[in-house]
Amino acid sequence: MRVTGAERAKLSTRAALASVAMAGFLLLAKSWAAIATDSTAMLGSLADTALDLVASLVTLAGVRIAAIPADHDHRFGHGKAEALVALAQVVLISVSAVGIAWRAVDRLIHHAPTENAELGVGVSVLAMAATVLLLTYQKRVIGRTGSIAIQTDNLHYKSDLFLNAAVIAALVLDQWLGLSGADALFGIGIALWLLWGAWSAAGESVNQLMDAEWPLAKREAFLAACAEYPELKGIHDVRTRTSGAHDFVQFHVWVPEEWTVREAHDRLDPIEEQLQARFPGIEMLMHLDPEGHIDREGLLPHHLTERR
Repeated sequence: MRVTGAERAKLSTRAALASVAMAGFLLLAKSWAAIATDSTAMLGSLADTALDLVASLVTLAGVRIAAIPADHDHRFGHGKAEALVALAQVVLISVSAVGIAWRAVDRLIHHAPTENAELGVGVSVLAMAATVLLLTYQKRVIGRTGSIAIQTDNLHYKSDLFLNAAVIAALVLDQWLGLSGADALFGIGIALWLLWGAWSAAGESVNQLMDAEWPLAKREAFLAACAEYPELKGIHDVRTRTSGAHDFVQFHVWVPEEWTVREAHDRLDPIEEQLQARFPGIEMLMHLDPEGHIDREGLLPHHLTERR
């Protein structure tokens, strides 16, 4: 069950702080390992962790800003701060990936060797164990808050599992099995993986910033709930969007011409309250039209037109 308001802000902040603490710890461990092994794959892992620390700090700022209530200058709240933070993380990941790939290609050309595989493997195993703990905690927080900033942070650390496994494989192949160049090739693979993750993470952030409609299943669930009320049989021109943890929906609805404005509100306000209770965190804006009225766009009631 998802939470809203102050509880959501508290959970998201805790998750962001956990990410910061974990990234700081791994940064120290991987710095030591990167110097000792001179491995491109380990260097790539170090660079990713350094950016994870920066991204986690940005995430922490983002979730705190997003939790600020609506004010005079931001009537719809500050929820889009999370989407902006997620995009900043995408940029950081992309820059990291390009730098790692450049370094890996250079080492591949010059056949630079690696050292101290045991240390590199040990640090990578430690990093994987710590990452699993963080991912488990983040998953619980995401399930309760739906925070897009924490989701993007979670993507970082999911990729870290594969990244650390790649470092282990690179060091084993390069030093223990004598496959020269394996470390550099894995470094290139890690860079490509990071770029793919950045591209995937950008989609949801852009959707929020561009006020994309809700996912079809979510939209249809809301409309199905509306269909349970005879008073909403004339619902049309439904528009939806999401900003952080806040969902917005606005629509027009036909009411009998003989109803006064007061009567319409007396009948529909309780329905609005019931829908908001069934869909926590949703802010609704309902516009009343006299029955049979066609809007200037020529839109008919939702159930009379093809569903979008």
